[in-house]
Amino acid sequence: MNEENVIAISDARPQVGFQYSDREDILPLAVAANAGSDVGAFSRGYRCRSNHEPGRQGFDNIIGASGALRDVLDLVRTVAPTDSTVLIEGETGTGKELIASAIHSHSARRHLPFVKLNCAAIPLGLLESELFGHERGAFTGAVARKAGRFEAAHRGTLFLDEIGDIPLELQAKLLRVLQEGEFERLGSTQTQRVNVRLVAATNCNLAKLVAERRFRSDLYYRLNVFPIPVPPLRDRLEDIPLLVQHFVAKYSERMGKRIDLIPADAMKALAACSWPGNIRELQNVIERSVILTSGNTLSLPLAKRPTASLDSAPEPVTLEDAERSHICSTLKQTKGVIAGPNGAAARLAMKRSTLYFRMQKLGISRTMSIRA
Repeated sequence: MNEENVIAISDARPQVGFQYSDREDILPLAVAANAGSDVGAFSRGYRCRSNHEPGRQGFDNIIGASGALRDVLDLVRTVAPTDSTVLIEGETGTGKELIASAIHSHSARRHLPFVKLNCAAIPLGLLESELFGHERGAFTGAVARKAGRFEAAHRGTLFLDEIGDIPLELQAKLLRVLQEGEFERLGSTQTQRVNVRLVAATNCNLAKLVAERRFRSDLYYRLNVFPIPVPPLRDRLEDIPLLVQHFVAKYSERMGKRIDLIPADAMKALAACSWPGNIRELQNVIERSVILTSGNTLSLPLAKRPTASLDSAPEPVTLEDAERSHICSTLKQTKGVIAGPNGAAARLAMKRSTLYFRMQKLGISRTMSIRA
């Protein structure tokens, strides 16, 4: 294979910085991607070496070098040392949990618990117990006392993902914890006091939910102390080469394969996609590609199909897209109800826990599905 038409992976570490080569046929790929509409820059390969970038110190788990990502990390550095509540806003699959983790890691609480909860993945009837805990006998099946996530995160950080999915009846109790630092376990009258820093995330427009009276305005203002908008992948295309390298190295090592080269036309195809599923969708595509690769050059099925946005496609173009579309359609029909004989799980002929897992894997929330 002609070296001009391939991209070389130097090692299994994320490539965040570049050292320039004196060879004319080898370019730093971040520069090629930054050419914007000039995707022809990808027709020439590059070879990269790991090089620490001072501007990203302490963010080793966050891959990228774009200006949009730098702006986000600047906000993280600013707010992390405080105890202020943070609201991370962004589309599904943009890496909001990694940003939350970075906030905790750069805070004074970094050696204390970092507790995570996806509010959309918990059945509505159990969400209060998950957050605040319960006493023995509080409800059928409560055979022992259980501490909730707030107690588990005492003196540390609690990350609540998809906070827009918390029902109205629980929002007042959540507001009280944020303001007063106290609550009662389900089935108890004894007040518990906690010291917790809250980081919340959502892919919903909470201001719109407030206007529709589906989210409390006082809770919204309490959460929106320091908002951090996370850009979608289509607004940071220059990060795609770095992410591709990272995921190829990750999955090839996990699967015991040696993949050293990425065809330049494959990288061009990846850069031309709109990525409605953002980084999660890109990660899944690369994982599938590594599975299909038998030699040392990445085999990328994506490069062989049209690169039009899925939003304008008349039919889903992958099995994963079809599954996501079908689950969203079913959730819309059941108005977000998952459990019960008429719930989405029953209609899809799968266990409720399986449906929650697939929703999390595909980046689906009940609120998003109802709005769709």
